[in-house]
Amino acid sequence: MTPSKWVRIWDERYPDVPLTLLPATAAEAPELLRAGDADAGFVRLPVDRTVFSAIPLYTETTVVVVPKDHIVAAVDEVTVEDLADEVVFHPLDDVLGWERPPGQPAFERPATTADAVELVAAGVGLLVVPQSLARLHHRKDLTYRTLVDAPQSSIALSWPQDATTDPVEDFIGVVRGRTVNSTRGRTPPQPSATTEKEQSKRKRPEGGGSPRRQSGTGQGRHGGSGGGRGAQPGRGAKGTKGARRGKPRRRS
Repeated sequence: MTPSKWVRIWDERYPDVPLTLLPATAAEAPELLRAGDADAGFVRLPVDRTVFSAIPLYTETTVVVVPKDHIVAAVDEVTVEDLADEVVFHPLDDVLGWERPPGQPAFERPATTADAVELVAAGVGLLVVPQSLARLHHRKDLTYRTLVDAPQSSIALSWPQDATTDPVEDFIGVVRGRTVNSTRGRTPPQPSATTEKEQSKRKRPEGGGSPRRQSGTGQGRHGGSGGGRGAQPGRGAKGTKGARRGKPRRRS
């Protein structure tokens, strides 16, 4: 498959996190994930659901690969019955999962799909594969046509169940088309106690309101006890000097 669209979105959204692509065959991909050599991968279903999580993405069109001068190349699509008299190769790495392909069996099974393509180019038979494999092994002297009633292969994004990390969740979001502001699958950060206190302080008016008067001892504003700029002994209210005690004198 060609994941270029998702790679581009990843690079735009997470420029500081490199995304490395590892090419692998259908058989190799699950083993890379199982061994921890890849975080997630595009695999062909089915997968071992006791080990892997998987999100089905799409089902591929099945095609028959033929030489360009073959009679099949003259039409847009064919059926399994149309291949009844043709030799059809069944490579050992077949991903369609059928016990026996249509047509006549070859003398032996090619080891790989690439080997089978070489035999098709030699004009000794045909090959039925998912469309992506036909594109992968494209040759100028070969073409392919849709096989309408053949088994199909489905593609899924898969990763080990016990390794669902934040970067894997981010990549799932990219593949599933989530927006950059989506928090699905991720827990948003919770404000700390310190942050909550700071927010509470911001709500109070500057100066903290009117100051409260201190009651009790005769301490000045700077904490002095009758000295410095605190309350001065010998002065009454409004600055009057030394009020005398006792009865007032009667004037004659």
